[in-house]
Amino acid sequence: MQRGSFQLMKSVNKSNILNKIRTSEPISRAQIAKETKLTPPTVSSIVKELIEQGLVRESNLGESKGGRKPTMLHINNDGFYVIGVDAGPETVECILADLSGEIYERTFSKLKKPITNNQFITILKENIYKILKTSTTKPDKIIGIGVAMHGVVDVETGTSLNAPNLNLKNIPIKTRLEEEFNLTIKVENDARAMALGESWFGGHGDLDSMVAVNIGRGVGSGMVVNGKLYHGDQDIAGEIGHMTIDIHGKVCECGNRGCFQTFVSGEGVAERARKKVQDIDVSDTLTGKKVFELAQTGNDTYIDILKETGTIIGIGLTNLIHLFNPSKIVLGGGVMKSEKFILPMIKQAIEERALTPKAKETEVAITSLGEDATLLGAVSLLLVELFEAV
Repeated sequence: MQRGSFQLMKSVNKSNILNKIRTSEPISRAQIAKETKLTPPTVSSIVKELIEQGLVRESNLGESKGGRKPTMLHINNDGFYVIGVDAGPETVECILADLSGEIYERTFSKLKKPITNNQFITILKENIYKILKTSTTKPDKIIGIGVAMHGVVDVETGTSLNAPNLNLKNIPIKTRLEEEFNLTIKVENDARAMALGESWFGGHGDLDSMVAVNIGRGVGSGMVVNGKLYHGDQDIAGEIGHMTIDIHGKVCECGNRGCFQTFVSGEGVAERARKKVQDIDVSDTLTGKKVFELAQTGNDTYIDILKETGTIIGIGLTNLIHLFNPSKIVLGGGVMKSEKFILPMIKQAIEERALTPKAKETEVAITSLGEDATLLGAVSLLLVELFEAV
């Protein structure tokens, strides 16, 4: 769907009605009018347009409360599709998903470093073209492309300002992809995209506020308040991986010393393990994944390292609770595959350190979206545009 066509589909009333159907389906026209405070003729007119556009479908009749049974409305989930891209720092993954988040196509490429801005953009394009080539979906049914990019992103211009793990700056992702595909393009920091995906597809209910934290190659977080991403004044809200924990600590990829992610990222876990292991041959081959595998065998040394990691993460999340006070914290990323060793220690650290009894009870959960959390977050960037009023 070309950019202009997508914009024509949007209006405040249309988005309000779409979102009401999405969150309350099945729902009748009369109930929509009552809950949105729009007039019945306005609702009927807009619903007619949404059905004609293929965004909404009718179902069997609902229950009667005296009089004719109402026709119920649903989102036509497979009427339109979104391409979602998880870009870096080690791979580019791409999916085609419908409006419910069901994935139909998938592509994958490894990134080889060093890499230039142009080479990076080329890899993005190649993966998107693979999706378009293998899919039987008509191009006019694709409403846009969402890109979840690691590092600092200027959301308004869709520019990757700083991708430290790739050593790249000022990548004009939105501009270059719009030129190539003539689709609506949304670019967001990967951790914030993950947070939005959790809010959209994670089944967390109607929360006032939620934080999603991704702990893997690096550490980032996204904050969702009343269904909206919080960016901060300079688009760096949520960069908890770069909170300074030890002013004399290891130099981080960002250039500062003792950042949170130097302790709890996959490499941070591996480095702490290397310092405790006496066997040099073993130490040289240790990775975060290997530490988890060795802990799984019952090796107390590696179990203790993962438990220590959980305590450190818990301290970082306690700081987050004191700053942001979210209703829920959702954790994802490769390090959290060690959930059985790490999560109890996270909860214990919060219980020991949070300021108030209610803060100690802040819910902490592992993402139910698995490794697709960020990809579905990229998809949700377009769905927010479609379903929520601006």
